[in-house]
Amino acid sequence: MTSRKDRLKKLVQVQEQLKALHETRRATFLSSAAAAKLEAETLVETFDAPGSLSGLFPDLYNRRIASAVARSEADLENARNEAALVATATARTNMVERAYDEIRRLDERHQSDRERLDMIGQKRPPE
Repeated sequence: MTSRKDRLKKLVQVQEQLKALHETRRATFLSSAAAAKLEAETLVETFDAPGSLSGLFPDLYNRRIASAVARSEADLENARNEAALVATATARTNMVERAYDEIRRLDERHQSDRERLDMIGQKRPPE
């Protein structure tokens, strides 16, 4: 059976990976939101441009603009949700790291005590 120290060490690694996953997802949502916002802005700029097909297909342009704005807002909301998950994962990681550090120090202290007792036992003269 694995020791508590080993289990906590593995749990710290898993928590760090989970935190990195949420950070990556948040960054992806922010990037996607920025791209959708840029698409909406580009469509709005070209809507009234000379030679634009917006006069022939105004509904298509309006739907695309609305769709891009909606995607941007949805991605920003998803990014906010991921930010909350990052905060939760950070708190959990810190908690597990503290527990791991505590058990590691305790384990080192027990090991040191055992070594001292062994040294004392070796120095005793035979009776």
